[in-house]
Amino acid sequence: MKKIVVLGGTGFVGSSLCNRLSKEGYQIKILTRNREYNRENLILLPNVDLIETDVGNLNNLNQHLIGCDMVINLIGILNEKGNVGDGFKKVHVELIKKLIKACEKNGIRRFMYLSALNADSKNAKSFYLKTKGKAEELLHSNKIGMKVTSFRPSVIFGKSDSFFNRFANLLKMTPIFFPLACYKTKFAPIYVLDLVEMVIKAINDSSSYDRKFNLCGPKIYTLKDLVAYTAKTMDKKCIIIPLNNFFSLMQAKIFDFIPGKPFSTDNYLSAQTDSICKSNDLKLYNINPTPIEDIVPKYINNYNYDSFYSDS
Repeated sequence: MKKIVVLGGTGFVGSSLCNRLSKEGYQIKILTRNREYNRENLILLPNVDLIETDVGNLNNLNQHLIGCDMVINLIGILNEKGNVGDGFKKVHVELIKKLIKACEKNGIRRFMYLSALNADSKNAKSFYLKTKGKAEELLHSNKIGMKVTSFRPSVIFGKSDSFFNRFANLLKMTPIFFPLACYKTKFAPIYVLDLVEMVIKAINDSSSYDRKFNLCGPKIYTLKDLVAYTAKTMDKKCIIIPLNNFFSLMQAKIFDFIPGKPFSTDNYLSAQTDSICKSNDLKLYNINPTPIEDIVPKYINNYNYDSFYSDS
C-alpha cells in the first residue's frame, strides 16, 4: 500500500481526492493548519491520518514525510494580502522549494502538483499564473530527480467550489444590475471529480512522469455566459452590465480593498488570457468531461460561505 502525503487535502479539491484515495486503499497523511476545523469531513475516512502542522516549516515537512512514497501538493491561493506578489511567491514557490528538499531528504521520488491552465513564469500577466509556472519549473527540473506530474485545469466546479458559488453569493446581494468585469474571457469549466479521476489514473502510470496535463470541461463559455447561467439556475432576475477593459480594471482596484477580494487586480490580469485547452488531456485516460449543466443545478442554491476558508 502506497503512503501518500497530501497538502491542501482539506480543501475543495483535496477533500474529494482524499476520499477517493481512501477508497482506492492508499494510506493517506493529510497535513493541515487546523485539524479540528476540518476533522468532521475527513477524520472518519479509513486509511486517513489528519495532522495539524505548519507546512511552511521545513523541519515539520521532513518529519511528516518520513516513510512516505509520494507527495501530492494541492495548496494554492487565488489572492494575497497586498498586490506585490509576495503572498503568491510564499505559497506557490517557497513551499515547493521546501517540499523538494524534504522529498530529497526522505528519498521520495513521486510528486503530483495541482497547477493552473496558462501557468507560465515568464509570459503570464498575473502573479498567480507566474508563480504557478515557477513552481512547475522547479518541479520539472531534471536536477531534482523526481517523477513529477502537474495538472493544469481550467476553472474547477463542484459542490463547495469558489467559482459558481462565489457568483451565486454576489448575485444574491445584487438588486437587479450586475456589473461584470472581463465578461469576454473564455473558460472551459472542469468537474472536480473528473480532475480527481485523472489524478487517480495517473498515479501509477509511468507515461505521466514529467508531464503537464491541460484539463478542461466539454464546453467553452464566456464569463458572461457563466454568470447568466448561474442567475438562471438560481431563478434570479438580473441585468448583466458588461464592463469594458478600463472599468474592469477600475472595479478590480476598488475590490482590492474589500475583505475577501471578490475580484482583484491579479484576478483581472489572469482573466486577460482565456482559460481553455488547445487539446484536452482528459482524453488520454478516456475520461468523458462532465458538463456544468449536469452538476451545478444540484448545489448552486445550497451555498455555504465557509467553503472559502480552506487549505486549497
